[in-house]
Amino acid sequence: MPLLDPKTWQPRTLGGPEHAVTEPATGDTLGVVRLATAEDVAVAAETARGAQSDWARVPHFVRAGVLRKAGDLFTAHAEELREWLVRESGSIPGKADFELHVAAQECYEAAALASRPAGQVLPSEAARLSYTRRVPAGVVGVISPFNAPLILSIRSVAPALALGNAVVLKPDPRTAVCGGLSLAAIFAEAGLPEGLFHVLPGGPDAGQALVADPRIPIISFTGSTAAGRAVGEAAGRHLKRAHLELGGNSALVVLEDADIDAVISTAAWGSFFHQGQICMTTGRHLVHSSLYEEYIERLAAKADSLAVGDPHREQVHLGPIIDDGQLAKVHGLVEASTARGAKLAAGGTHDRLFYRPTVLADVDDATPAYAEEVFGPVAPVRSFSTPDEAAALAAAGPYGLSLGIVTRDAARGLDLAERIPTGIVHINDQTVNDEAVAPFGGIAASGTGARFGGEANLEAFTELRWTTVRADVAPYPF
Repeated sequence: MPLLDPKTWQPRTLGGPEHAVTEPATGDTLGVVRLATAEDVAVAAETARGAQSDWARVPHFVRAGVLRKAGDLFTAHAEELREWLVRESGSIPGKADFELHVAAQECYEAAALASRPAGQVLPSEAARLSYTRRVPAGVVGVISPFNAPLILSIRSVAPALALGNAVVLKPDPRTAVCGGLSLAAIFAEAGLPEGLFHVLPGGPDAGQALVADPRIPIISFTGSTAAGRAVGEAAGRHLKRAHLELGGNSALVVLEDADIDAVISTAAWGSFFHQGQICMTTGRHLVHSSLYEEYIERLAAKADSLAVGDPHREQVHLGPIIDDGQLAKVHGLVEASTARGAKLAAGGTHDRLFYRPTVLADVDDATPAYAEEVFGPVAPVRSFSTPDEAAALAAAGPYGLSLGIVTRDAARGLDLAERIPTGIVHINDQTVNDEAVAPFGGIAASGTGARFGGEANLEAFTELRWTTVRADVAPYPF
């Protein structure tokens, strides 16, 4: 029996309009969902708050059991969920399998959180027991994007639930099924009590209501920097915490001693994986001048060799861009870049939503596709002459998410990384990496720091409470 049945995948009727679930590769409608309104958010928040207090009192091993079961179910239903990820989000099957693997691991890691030591015993000047304790925050609001819809939802949902919270999730309507309704079905089958997890696909009005609702003290947002700024500002006005994982324009620094035969595959993956629609995508290739010409030639040849097409019906390396609006942004940046003098070494064309992997040479600070986050399969390449110049170029710009450095001398790579502010660093690897056990997050315009993985999840989704206990009532002078 399928996990997801379009006739029953929304357990209650939402008040917004119907929305077609579309396959970007073909334009076909895969189903219909109802979108959420601000009133739906209020109902979900109230229901979640009512259910959360009982869930917080459930023994930790029971919560852990639900999370472990959910992890198993992502594997048990992998074939069905893979098809949704491929068809609804435009993922190639390998990328879909990676999302499913990470989703299961996120659940297993979250299960371990449920039994983490909850606090510390503190010294006290008075004759009393003094200690801290991590307690659930209450209801967590999660807003997730379209590009890695399953991972970017589950990495907040799973730890929040494991730590005793309820969750209201607003997935991007473009990936409402694989980024939202699939999670609801998984957790229902895993035995999560009713009322704790609400999936509300919706637009900006639903997101604004989620941030403003006083019953939701924490917002976990993943998306663009522009939208993240608005979420952070609104959360600040309402005196609630906002964990923001935002955009990036990450650099791959290729030093003069790099193995050029090995680096091209790494570089292509960093820029072209999932059509470049990843926040960690390699958006700037900084290559030593001694390797620059060969690097351009070989990366362009690699780009030209990659197959682009329908990932559900063909064996391809790249699938479609998510929609016409995103395609127009990507192509507009490429055209603006060539108009300002950048050389088109490969790509720069598209057939419907299928955009060819693109390599741009002769870029500088004024090249739009170099200076801005493209969120498409575009690799701008720029040369440098000295490590100081490489560090300055990599550190320039508003973002600070991920960094890759390729060199035969790992110690030298680590030394260079110390000079470039960023939330994530990979030596001898490209910029796109993710593991459930690792902290994840950027700095500056890329977000508010590491908010996912291990101890970061404990801090993100709980409150730290101080408690003291005396044997007798405390005496005071009056």
